[in-house]
Amino acid sequence: MEIRTPRLALRPVTMADLASTYAYAGNLENTRFMMFLPDADEAETALHLAEAEKQWRMDAPERYEFAICLGERHIGGVTLYMQEDRAEAELGWVLHRDYWRCGYVTEAANAVIDFARAMGIRRIFACCDSENVASYRTMLKLGMHLCKDDGVRTNRSMGDAQRVEWTCEVIYRDSNE
Repeated sequence: MEIRTPRLALRPVTMADLASTYAYAGNLENTRFMMFLPDADEAETALHLAEAEKQWRMDAPERYEFAICLGERHIGGVTLYMQEDRAEAELGWVLHRDYWRCGYVTEAANAVIDFARAMGIRRIFACCDSENVASYRTMLKLGMHLCKDDGVRTNRSMGDAQRVEWTCEVIYRDSNE
C-alpha cells in the first residue's frame, strides 16, 4: 500500500527504516515534546518497528504507521491510532528536524486523514504539548479546532524515568462532527 501526495510517498514503515527512524526518534531536540520519545537506542526503535510491521499484517490494525518519504529518503512518520469503536482515531506525527517548516507534515497528515475517511472513520483528533507551537499550528492547518486545553502529560524527553515533569496537553479535533 502506498499513498502519494504532490511531493511525498507514504508507505507502511518497515525494519528497513531502522537507521532513518532512529535518526529522528532517537534525537532529543527532534523529540522534545514527545510523550514516548526519544528512543534510548536503535534496539528500542527496532522493537517499535517490529510492532508496526505486525500491525500492518493484521485484519484490523490498532494503528497504521506510515513512513513519510521525500523521493527515496525517509524523513518522518505519521500514524493513525484507532480508537476502540473504530469510528474515531488519533493522528500523530514526527518529522526529522532537517525537514521542518516545509509543509511536509501537513501534506502527509491530510493524506492520512483522507485514508481514514475512506475507511469510515468519522472523528479524528490530535494531541500535543501546549508548548509545541509547530504541532498545534499544523492541527489548525488541518482544519482542526481546539477542544481541550487542560489535560496533563509527561514527556519522556524531559527527563529520565526517575524524574517526571508534567506539562499541559492540548487536544484538537476535526470539524467533521
